[in-house]
Amino acid sequence: MENILRPIYQERASHTNTLAIIMIEKRNQTSPLTDNLDVALLVIVNEAEQALFVKHYEYEEKKASLTVMTKDDLNESILLGTNRRIVDWILNGKILFDRNEYIIELIDRLKTFPFSERKMKIGIEFAKLVRRYLEGKEFFESMQLLDTYNHVVHALHHLARLEVIDRGYYPEVTVWNQVKQIEPQIYKLYKELVESEESLEKRLELLFLASDFLIHSKIEIGAAHILTVMSEKDSWYYDELYQHPELKYYSVDLSVLLEFLVEKQYISIERKQTKGKGIYHRIYFLEKKY
Repeated sequence: MENILRPIYQERASHTNTLAIIMIEKRNQTSPLTDNLDVALLVIVNEAEQALFVKHYEYEEKKASLTVMTKDDLNESILLGTNRRIVDWILNGKILFDRNEYIIELIDRLKTFPFSERKMKIGIEFAKLVRRYLEGKEFFESMQLLDTYNHVVHALHHLARLEVIDRGYYPEVTVWNQVKQIEPQIYKLYKELVESEESLEKRLELLFLASDFLIHSKIEIGAAHILTVMSEKDSWYYDELYQHPELKYYSVDLSVLLEFLVEKQYISIERKQTKGKGIYHRIYFLEKKY
């Protein structure tokens, strides 16, 4: 298949804008990694009008995809985990073209996982964990058990990913295989939720009790990034935090994380009078520096 696709990727490699080309072959009969196509080609470019576009090809019953992605979109995808196949593609794919060792250096970065990137990624996962957990708790209080279950599974998934990142690894698509080795306690919680013979209500009730403790124990790690950013100056309006180049990746989860940290007394509130009578701006600040 590589020989068949050679004209396609060689034409891409001739462009000075192209940084690297990787080929990923279908491993199993069912292969979500390649969208069940026989081969996936990833072309990383310096810049493009579109951050991402995909083409599909077919030759003698063989199917292939070509994904062209800018380096900025690639880095954001790795950071946010929005396309979890990407890390697998980079680490396990076959390098067909590599300008100035771009991919070699990227692979080294992924394997060493720099602390600054790890800290931000943990913060993003922690914010998602808090949102899913609180939403699940709200559903549980109104006895919407299936919706509760859905949110709790997602919360556990974010907790698992946070634990994997904290140990210095990128979470894989098969994150529970990683967690089983790294943190058996979280893996056991997940197993009890999905396999226990207790009623769903009882399973969820027990899991919330355990999760309360686990989330509380992860606050120092999970909130380290946002608290470090906030220590850059004395006080912040919400929009200043939302527009910060590092905190912008928290997106809609930033607000719920702030309120959670206010409740846990890691962040304090100061009120400033607006032009409206009895209406105040909320200003966020830290009691101590991080």
